[in-house]
Amino acid sequence: MSPSSVERATARGRPSALSNLVLHLHPPTVPERALGFSQTLGLGGASLVLTGLLVVTGVLLLFVYEPSAEAAYDSVASLRWNVPFGQFIRNLHRWSGNAAVVLVFLHLLRVYFTGGHAGPRAKNWIVGLLLLLLVVFSNFTGYLLPWDQLAYWAVTIGTSMLDYVPVAGPLLQQLLRGGDEVGPRTLTVFFVLHVVLLPVALALLLPAHFWLVRKAGGIVVPPVEDADASRRLPVRPHLTTREATAALVVVAAMLVLALAMNAPLEEPANPGLSPNPAKAPWYFMGVQELLVHLHPFFAVLVVPLAAAILLLRLPALDAGTAGAGTWFRSAAGRRTAALGAAAGALATIAGVLADDLLVDSARWFPAVPAWVAAGLVPVAAYGLLAAGFNRWLTRSRRATREEAVQALVAAGVAAFLVLTAVGALLRGEGMALIWPWRIP
Repeated sequence: MSPSSVERATARGRPSALSNLVLHLHPPTVPERALGFSQTLGLGGASLVLTGLLVVTGVLLLFVYEPSAEAAYDSVASLRWNVPFGQFIRNLHRWSGNAAVVLVFLHLLRVYFTGGHAGPRAKNWIVGLLLLLLVVFSNFTGYLLPWDQLAYWAVTIGTSMLDYVPVAGPLLQQLLRGGDEVGPRTLTVFFVLHVVLLPVALALLLPAHFWLVRKAGGIVVPPVEDADASRRLPVRPHLTTREATAALVVVAAMLVLALAMNAPLEEPANPGLSPNPAKAPWYFMGVQELLVHLHPFFAVLVVPLAAAILLLRLPALDAGTAGAGTWFRSAAGRRTAALGAAAGALATIAGVLADDLLVDSARWFPAVPAWVAAGLVPVAAYGLLAAGFNRWLTRSRRATREEAVQALVAAGVAAFLVLTAVGALLRGEGMALIWPWRIP
């Protein structure tokens, strides 16, 4: 096979700028099996493309935006009528940010469920978790900048959750808000975080992420014994052409979405007029929904902290590389993961309905402290259910430890998605549950 243009340029000692970039992002050759769309679903590349769109559109918006409580709303509103293509650029920025949260989350799941999180890739798993946090908080800080009712009260609810975190919570809340309440200083803090500190953190972590992928030899692929199946191909044009095509598809999809849907802009922020219901941004709705059902200490600290510890410990819970590169490790792994997702969704739906329709712990158990009746008891009950489910998988289904852990992760993801959907779509005035057929 003739050497690629990258290899020829490198051999001459005068690699082009493009060749340098490609060689830093990828090894000169990649396994042919790594080129299949099903191997990665293009999620990492799509996330990078969205990051580029956010940078470009964000810089353009800075030419118009005024980061003050007096002028922020009017500067955003002027994009619709007074700035050529202003509304389109804002739409593109808004929907790219939301899509980035979804795709980075899915990318993280893809890495885990194909076994790309353990062994020499464990450090990059931690970097990926940090990148997800940065993407979420970049969206959260940008949420306030239009300074309308939707933004003001969503950030008020989001930062109010910190009240329930012992010791550090009130201090973090004051730092984020720039005071006791969401106000002009909060807008300044969020603006600096959104356009300076968080982008700098992303700019530092993204190269580290790419370097660690490069150091590990690219994406994880299943081992093979057949020499033909292990064939490697030059990065250019085999991988770069696919990446360019995928990037164009992502950009085209975001352009169509930006043309079809306007980013919301409600009335100017009014601290004296709270909407009913007041909801956090959609990516925090799972936590807000937990607050409806659990004692705040458990909803805001115990459950999220337990989930974070599990995510950090996932590489250590992986005993080996058997099945790495294959979705869910094996056919049995796919079945146990599906069982886990179904069990997590059904258990969460049952818990939401029971708590809303049947159980009133304050009325049924008036002598029991709220943190026990609405916190320790339900969390312990679900913990026992998870432990029992894990034991059933390993004993009755003969699942390996990796397959059982995968099933529990799938259950947790399904539970989180159900809570997010219920909170975002099925909560009406006073956060009362609305049946789907009664949604106006």
